[in-house]
Amino acid sequence: MGSLRLSAWAAASSSTARGFPPSPPYWRGRGRRSRCAQASPPSAAPPPSLGATSRLRVGTEHGWQWDCRGGGLGGGGGRRDYAKEMEAAVRIVQVACTLCQRVQDSLLLADSGSGSGGVHSKLDSSPVTVADWGVQATVSWLLSDCFRDENVSIVAEEDDKTLSSSGGTALLESVVAAVNGCLVEAPKYGLRSPEKDLRAHDVLQAIRKCSSTGGPKGRFWVLDPVDGTLGFVRGDQYAIALALIEDGEVILGVLGCPNYPMKKEWLHYHQRYFRLMSKVAPPTSGSWNKGCVMYAHKGCGQAWMQPLVHDFGMLNWHNSREIQVSTVSDPVSATFCEPVEKANSSHSFTAGLAHSVGLRNRPLRVYSMVKYAAIARGDAEIFMKFARSGYKEKIWDHAAGVVIIQEAGGVVTDAGGRPLDFSRGVYLEGLDRGIIACSGALLHQRILGAVDASWNSSTL
Repeated sequence: MGSLRLSAWAAASSSTARGFPPSPPYWRGRGRRSRCAQASPPSAAPPPSLGATSRLRVGTEHGWQWDCRGGGLGGGGGRRDYAKEMEAAVRIVQVACTLCQRVQDSLLLADSGSGSGGVHSKLDSSPVTVADWGVQATVSWLLSDCFRDENVSIVAEEDDKTLSSSGGTALLESVVAAVNGCLVEAPKYGLRSPEKDLRAHDVLQAIRKCSSTGGPKGRFWVLDPVDGTLGFVRGDQYAIALALIEDGEVILGVLGCPNYPMKKEWLHYHQRYFRLMSKVAPPTSGSWNKGCVMYAHKGCGQAWMQPLVHDFGMLNWHNSREIQVSTVSDPVSATFCEPVEKANSSHSFTAGLAHSVGLRNRPLRVYSMVKYAAIARGDAEIFMKFARSGYKEKIWDHAAGVVIIQEAGGVVTDAGGRPLDFSRGVYLEGLDRGIIACSGALLHQRILGAVDASWNSSTL
């Protein structure tokens, strides 16, 4: 037994020496095990050279573990350990990504011409698909199952009004089928499946459970089941965003980006072209040219990315790799992101700001919170959003992305340089003009200065 443990230690040490990415920041060996965790084989003590802020620990029950002690959140100071929540969130978002990929494929096959097949309108006329409700029900059920002995409170975008309406029967059946089709595969992700298929009533109850209104006290999850529905129905970028907030502070965030490739080189291909070529010559299992999941825990000083289980074939934490923001600080070399949609943001104002600070690269326009992902892993340096008058930003559109950028080394504030306030309900109340995310402090200060100089002449 001793020789086996020594071999495991040696293998881990040599992997680290070769630059192989270590396990993500999970499982510090807490007293009881999460319902949604799978046991790992035992292993030996970690090599001492990994450092104080991130180290592998012995776990008689869980095997190799990542101990995040950076920033005080992981240990000391009386703060609790969120390793169980972090691992559950990543696994659950992986499941949600699978559901979305299946629904998106069916939408594109059903109506490859216009991309509108299977798109419905909520009672407020905004677009929605089976995936929006399906992901919300799936995440709600899995969170409740993982933390059955705790009060699970969830703030999320969707409600059940359309599904419960007199004309929503067929749509509800499609949602139920999508949910059950993913939950039956939950063990592949290290999660528990329901003992029997959920009924329509169960799915509606799961959606209704996501009715928290947030606030300054207590703990709640924040979910955007499909951020960027227009991108989703067009076969383009979208994201599944899940964050945990406690007493108004974002503790952890997970972004599932099913169409955002692990390898930056694939960004040069239009998403529809890539999907077409994938059908003609499918990538080999384990290739890293498709989607990814990014995640971070506040205070760790690290953010991580792993391939989709749906694409990679299995969930293996050793497939994760650390991500960092770009080191570019010269505006001439920087790239900025902005929303594709013009309805809730001003492209002309951001274009003027970009020119005034010396940005010359063509903007990267992407749907959804993928913009946060792009900055977190160094594909772009700046994200600016200035909403049109009357529009209020929701917390589920930003919570997960903000903590991921911050832990990857970036800066996110409002246009006045203040941190975003997630303690005032479902909206980002008190937001000063807009949101600015940058890879570094120098670029961030230049953007803040340009905003102040240009704001009085804007028409926002």
